[in-house]
Amino acid sequence: MTYDIEEPYGPLIETTVRVASWNVWDRYGPWADREAAIAAVLRDAAPDIAVLVEAWEDGGDSQAARLGAALGLPHAVFRGGDSGAPAGGRSGIAVLSRWPLGRTGERRLGERAGAGGGLAVHARADGPRGALHVFGAALGWKLNHSAERQEQVRGLGAFVRETTGRDAPVVVAGDFNADPDSDEIRMLTGRAAVAAPGVVFYDAWAAAGDGTPGHTWSAANPWTRPVLWPDRRIDYIFSAWPRAGGAGHPVRCALLGDRPVGGVVPSDHYGVVADLRY
Repeated sequence: MTYDIEEPYGPLIETTVRVASWNVWDRYGPWADREAAIAAVLRDAAPDIAVLVEAWEDGGDSQAARLGAALGLPHAVFRGGDSGAPAGGRSGIAVLSRWPLGRTGERRLGERAGAGGGLAVHARADGPRGALHVFGAALGWKLNHSAERQEQVRGLGAFVRETTGRDAPVVVAGDFNADPDSDEIRMLTGRAAVAAPGVVFYDAWAAAGDGTPGHTWSAANPWTRPVLWPDRRIDYIFSAWPRAGGAGHPVRCALLGDRPVGGVVPSDHYGVVADLRY
């Protein structure tokens, strides 16, 4: 087949899937009020897929079930461990979907355990236009964890490569605790040696954001201000190199939860929402 310079992916898909990613900060602070605010923001955003980092689960109750019911996202997978929040329970990553989930799985990333460890959760969403592979991820959080995060990204890349092929779009989203110019993010976006052979992603904000820095950790947020960290963009939606028809290509990206709802800022992180060709 000869290369078509005008349509290298064939005719472009005009339909999209909407993906949201948000660190929802477990059950810290006035968590019930915050959860109501999170639900309101996500309801307005109307994602088809939502990746929630620091989602909570406690016995038969879970944030995935609560938000899934409120948002019309009835299919979910959750993986996590013991929470450090005062309310206890478990904290981890949830993937919520409008469509049934097929294969699911998880992988611990890197050697570091506890809060500095990494986790990835995979779910194959069986949507109306074919499969969509979604990976929720969280990496080590400290400023000096870059070496650990690079190791975790290699594990994430291997997980993606082993789990997916070229036949369906691949989305990786979550809290990476690293700036866009960090080595670990450069490994994902092809500006450094990639995490695994053939595994490279578009950063939805860089491709389709509004041109601002897009900080998801901001001193304008009263929950983050006491930490005394600089403003940073550390939460991402990545999509693999586009498939046939441009599937996976970001066409729009915006922040979520960067304003109070009923006087409450929903989380210590702002979220991200992106529309991808699908």
